[in-house]
Order: sequence, then C-alpha cells, then structure tokens
Amino acid sequence: VQLQASGGGLVQAGASLRLSCAASGRTSGSAPMSWFRQAPEKEREFVAGIDTWSGTPYYADSVKGRFTVSRDKDKNTVYLQMNSLKPEDTAVYYCATRDRRIVVSSISRAEVYDYWGQGTLVTVSS
Repeated sequence: VQLQASGGGLVQAGASLRLSCAASGRTSGSAPMSWFRQAPEKEREFVAGIDTWSGTPYYADSVKGRFTVSRDKDKNTVYLQMNSLKPEDTAVYYCATRDRRIVVSSISRAEVYDYWGQGTLVTVSS
C-alpha cells in the first residue's frame, strides 16, 4: 500500500486548506484512514480519522468544529478540510492506514497503523 499526501502550504491564520491522501496498492475497504500531525519538537498526534467501513469520522478535540475528514471511495482518497486555521496547526501532516479494520477506541493510536504517507507541510502564519 502506498499513500500520497498533498495539499499543504503556507497560509495566514483564519484561512483554509484541503489535504488529500491518495491510496494505491492492495488497500482494505474496511481499514481506517487517518491524519496525524507532528510539529517541531513535539510528538506525533492524531488529528482525524474515518472508519471506511461505516464512514464515521473521528476528531481530536483541538480540531473539532474546524476540520472535516471525508473520503471518496471511487478515488480511494481521503481528504482533510481545514478551516479557521491557527498558528498552532502548523505541522507536517501525515496520512495513515492499516491492513485491517480496528476497534474505534484505537483509531487515534499511531502505533496501530501499518502504512504512512510522506507528509505534507502546513504552515499557518499569525
């Protein structure tokens, strides 16, 4: 499985960006696809994920109400629409997936994912 993330850039606070993550190879139709981010000198953290089986989205508290995760099954692509961006959203954003479905309570754990994209940098200036 290969994941290709794109859509990052430099924006001002309050602006919007949409990240895309295109999956190729032997992808699972039931595994979650999620977004994580890592800011300089910080741990990688969960941002949002989608249970591709049910279509249910999940969000970190820090992005609820501002970010929306969605998927296009036909294109095997997951999107992260980011609105009202803040300087603290600045980070490298990674998409991730795994081979099998997982219990919802584990969707935010980076260690359960088998495949990672290369990351796309989002910089939000104040």
